[in-house]
Amino acid sequence: MEKDKESNLYIGVVPNLPGAHTQARTLDELHVNLKEVIELCLEEMITKEIEDLPEFIGVQHFSVSL
Repeated sequence: MEKDKESNLYIGVVPNLPGAHTQARTLDELHVNLKEVIELCLEEMITKEIEDLPEFIGVQHFSVSL
């Protein structure tokens, strides 16, 4: 998730799921939209496509000095 400075909207993307991206004015709305888009994307996929999705390992945060 990120916030677009120009539109002032929150943007959500699910990298492992093709087509799973959405936007909203609030984080709460974004969570609802993301859940809905994930459900819709999975409904359109066959079982083999779902089984072949990359395995999610985790998220790691780090900082870099400029």
